[in-house]
Amino acid sequence: MAEQDAPKIEFPCADYPIKVLGKNEDNFRGFVIETLQKYDPQLALDKVTVNDSSKGTFTSVTLFITAASEEQLKTLHQELMASGRVRVVF
Repeated sequence: MAEQDAPKIEFPCADYPIKVLGKNEDNFRGFVIETLQKYDPQLALDKVTVNDSSKGTFTSVTLFITAASEEQLKTLHQELMASGRVRVVF
């Protein structure tokens, strides 16, 4: 069975979805939004969704940014993970 290549993204890519999962503490939602606004100042706040885990331990924040480049996405991912507050970025 041949390996499939990841789908190619054409940049800029409007409405690129990013889901960030972390501990439900210390205004996690605000931290995620503030971090992503550095990469997309026009971040659509009306499209932000927040969901808590069944026990309330974790929170996921889903946002849609305009992705400018693969490098931007890698840097954003590295910054979120380096914070120590984020468990996974989808």
